[in-house]
Amino acid sequence: MSLLALGLNHTTAPVELRERVAFTPERVPEALKTLNGLPRIHESAILSTCNRTEIFCNAHERCQEDILEWLGDFHQIHTRELKSFFYIHQEQEAVSHLLAVASGLNSMVLGEPQILGQVKQAYQLAKAEGTVGRLLNRLFQYTFKVAKQVRTDTAIGGSAVSVAFAAVRLARQIFGDFPAQTALLIGAGETIELTARHLHEHGMGRMIVANRTLERAHTLAQEFGGYAISLEEIPSHLAEASLVISSTASKTPVLTRDMLIPALQSRSQRSPMLMIDLAVPRDIDPSVDKLEDIYLYTVDHMQEIIDEGLQNRREAAQQAEEIIANQAAAFMRWVQAQTYTRDIQQFRQMAHDIQKTELDQALAMLQRGTLSPEQALQHLAHNLTNKLIHTPTIQMKQAAQEGREDTLDAARELFNLRKHDPSQ
Repeated sequence: MSLLALGLNHTTAPVELRERVAFTPERVPEALKTLNGLPRIHESAILSTCNRTEIFCNAHERCQEDILEWLGDFHQIHTRELKSFFYIHQEQEAVSHLLAVASGLNSMVLGEPQILGQVKQAYQLAKAEGTVGRLLNRLFQYTFKVAKQVRTDTAIGGSAVSVAFAAVRLARQIFGDFPAQTALLIGAGETIELTARHLHEHGMGRMIVANRTLERAHTLAQEFGGYAISLEEIPSHLAEASLVISSTASKTPVLTRDMLIPALQSRSQRSPMLMIDLAVPRDIDPSVDKLEDIYLYTVDHMQEIIDEGLQNRREAAQQAEEIIANQAAAFMRWVQAQTYTRDIQQFRQMAHDIQKTELDQALAMLQRGTLSPEQALQHLAHNLTNKLIHTPTIQMKQAAQEGREDTLDAARELFNLRKHDPSQ
């Protein structure tokens, strides 16, 4: 069996492909069942966020093609479209990759903390479906521990940098007078909550929170002195907003060109609208960017902003990489030990079986009066010793005849034997 990590992310694939292979939480159980049903897959978990889709498996090392074909079939994408964008890591590289992902080293925003929660959610979903066994369960638990160590021992999370922060920073660059502006926030998840917090801290004048669940919108809006509306009410409030930031789990655009045209006409001589789409699949129809007085940015556009001011995190990332390298090696030693543990258990069981057979035979001879107690003990000791050393003796003789010095050296180390000079 082999540990595999197979996937694509914001560095290897464009947003158009990432949104096509993304798994919504509702579809993950179905996906896990069909993935784990493949003949050479023994354990599996799926991590799917706006910036990455990754599959972690305990599987046959040559099953990569099977996984890619499964992924293509599931999302109705030809495998040819996927191959050049996917990366594959095996064994220790796979462990290092998951540790790096959970620690925020592979995120668009270096060191961002949200990814750890997403990794935990991926694990919980797989656990609920029964697709993680002993190896992946141990790997994920180990990952959470290492990610916590990275946060504690380095300054990887020391700077206030995130996709939400980058969006607010962009807005501040465009709008000089924040208190005079109105922001429309679409969604009520972690990203929008973090965005609302940053906007509030930087003095945003007014916030409107739109969400499919109005109760959740009310909760978030109330925390930051905003106003809550449903998604259906968005067209009626679009004209009020100079800043629109959206991050929902919708499979289809929440904002369309037809919604924005009347809103722009109503705005008259007001300032242009800045629209930031942080969702994958995208919430805002890309054709909106062609409208006059609309400036549309996606998560990919945030990268340039995010790259600024990350030097401290890069230095911390070097420390984190050292921690991850050491911890990945430690985990693989545990994996190797599991194989050896089974070998040791098998060896011990064989010795116990020999012991039981010889002891039963000696006791039977005592009961029949065939041997005296002293003779029975001698018989037991002689037979037990011969049977325990028989196989090692034969193997050592054969190794000597064939010149396999490595086997003989291993035997000397195992049995603490001194090497003799053949000339003496």
